[in-house]
Amino acid sequence: MTCPICGEETRRDWRPFCSRRCADRDLGRWLTGSYAIPSRDPEDAERAEEELAAAPGRMH
Repeated sequence: MTCPICGEETRRDWRPFCSRRCADRDLGRWLTGSYAIPSRDPEDAERAEEELAAAPGRMH
């Protein structure tokens, strides 16, 4: 099995990754939205705007 980030052989301790570095890079991609699937559905855009407006700590 190879690491989905760098292609190196995986290590048992970090599977499915080869190292903590690649695991952290993957987590960073999730946290920044790099893995988001774009949508053209207008309802999705409206829902996102509503959630953003209702988010706690949001500056108005």
